[in-house]
Amino acid sequence: MFLWEVFVNVNAHINDAIFYSFTGKFDMAKNVLDINWMLLYVSTFLFAMWDSYRTCVDINNNFILAEREDAELNVFKMDAIEINYFDKKSPWTSVAWSFLMPGAGQLSIHRILSAFFILMWWMVIIHFSKVLPAIHYTFLGDFKQSIDILDKQWFLNIPSIYGFAVYDSYINTVESNKLYDWEQSKFFNQNYLNKSFCMPSKLTNRSEQMNIIATFEHSITLEKAITAIQMKGIAKENILAVSMDKRGEELGLFDSIHHADGLSLLDLPFFIGAIFMLLGSIYGFELTLGPIIWGLIGMGVGFFLGLIIKVAFIKKYLKERKQFNKNASEVVLIIECKNYQIEIVKDLLWAHGAFGVRKLDLEEYQN
Repeated sequence: MFLWEVFVNVNAHINDAIFYSFTGKFDMAKNVLDINWMLLYVSTFLFAMWDSYRTCVDINNNFILAEREDAELNVFKMDAIEINYFDKKSPWTSVAWSFLMPGAGQLSIHRILSAFFILMWWMVIIHFSKVLPAIHYTFLGDFKQSIDILDKQWFLNIPSIYGFAVYDSYINTVESNKLYDWEQSKFFNQNYLNKSFCMPSKLTNRSEQMNIIATFEHSITLEKAITAIQMKGIAKENILAVSMDKRGEELGLFDSIHHADGLSLLDLPFFIGAIFMLLGSIYGFELTLGPIIWGLIGMGVGFFLGLIIKVAFIKKYLKERKQFNKNASEVVLIIECKNYQIEIVKDLLWAHGAFGVRKLDLEEYQN
């Protein structure tokens, strides 16, 4: 669909017509259009919107079924093309890479096919649009030369693919982090919720057996900590890992590697940012600083305008929720061990990023 859209757009001169229409040159917009190709573009445009909506509904339905069935997830895959695995990453790192080079954000989260597709088209578009020489002249202050060298037809493709690449890398990092938490919770439920685990109140010989409690976030280091503890001779049956339920959907302005629930606030800012970037690029041809700078200004203004609108719209919901603590405990670990193993276990827990570690001594409190 993307290949066909670009092919039809170029032959119909849609982007040239958009530029002339938005700058008030309506006769030139009419003359530049190829009617044969333009009518094909209309059907492609409408079908793409309908198909994306239909596909999104189908995917949401499948997600509900998969969640109810507790579907299995493939956490590690290695083949001739790539090594792919579950891991937690910062969404804003993906955004930063996508700003520098669209497709690099997808590459950083191992979405190889998406990264290849975006990188390939980004190189095609910037080559035919002559955007790199235009950036060169813009930084030299030669704005007229920067405007003259640009190919409008190809250049106006940049805001949409640039905005999509940034947003796609962001949302896929967020959703991947959520999926990581879900998979690790399943792993603990299957392997470290043993019904024979001796809870502290059931211990009979406290002179030999002790309990250590620690809190963690969902991460690969937590599994490494459990593995290291088992390697020190503590049986799997003596380790209890409980994933904590989260209180509904927390709304936050920004997502991090610890917090991945603010997606609902940033969809509109990214969308409006892409639109304003397009408008800035169009009118930048008529303004002094040129389309490169005005495109970036438009993107920034659109993003913050969308953020203000979204926050204002859900303000009443935000008031009812407390600020999310990015270091909130997500997993509670209880380990039953011998007295001589206490310090070894505590050191291992601290070394693997535990939020808190405590030896549980009920006799101390009872006395």
